[in-house]
Amino acid sequence: MTADHTPDADDAQAPRHRAIRSFVLRAGRTTEAQSRALATLGPRWIVPFADRVPDWSAVFGREAPRVLEIGFGMGDATAKIAAARPEIDFIGVEVHPPGVGALLQRIDEARLSNLRIVQFDAVQVLRQMIAPRSLHGLHIYFPDPWPKKRHHKRRLIQPEFVQLATSRLQPGGYLHCATDWQPYAEHMLQVLRAEPGLVNTAADYAPRPDWRPVSKFERRGLKLGHGVWDLMFTAL
Repeated sequence: MTADHTPDADDAQAPRHRAIRSFVLRAGRTTEAQSRALATLGPRWIVPFADRVPDWSAVFGREAPRVLEIGFGMGDATAKIAAARPEIDFIGVEVHPPGVGALLQRIDEARLSNLRIVQFDAVQVLRQMIAPRSLHGLHIYFPDPWPKKRHHKRRLIQPEFVQLATSRLQPGGYLHCATDWQPYAEHMLQVLRAEPGLVNTAADYAPRPDWRPVSKFERRGLKLGHGVWDLMFTAL
């Protein structure tokens, strides 16, 4: 799905190793409505991946705080958050066509003007399309926990990624993660606490902010007694 990125100045000094990615491609059926949305609405709301920082103010038609979300799934929470916070511009990053098509439908139905999509690997989007210290916030909700020990190295929340993410947050900007897998929550807390550019807003886990809606899957899990852990850190 993605090609090797063109290194920036910082990357050129980094040792060569297997690049982290924000996703693993999985099978999924794209409905006719989603395919139609990709064809007809995509040109309006999808920002093509580029190896340079776009003029985001021109993209949105205004100057406003920007929040990026990694892996929005089918886009239900993303659309609700954008609708509830019209003063903020949102960039949703997702690679899977069914989810992108579904969010395009939600954007059209709700007439959202403060939401754009980049259909590409979020790690490369952060590196090349987001300027350092430019984001007001970064959302990472329910990323794949990779529960098997031999797969832990595939988890998105790792020191290298957190360092990159932190570098894109403006001073006082926030990084908000949520997971329903307790071992991953503990791993996230450990990694985020170790990043010198971040400060925890809570003693450990944070309360869910009112603007993060509860998804149907999360609600189902809560009814079954499953836990959900939010982590909220701010950038120095």
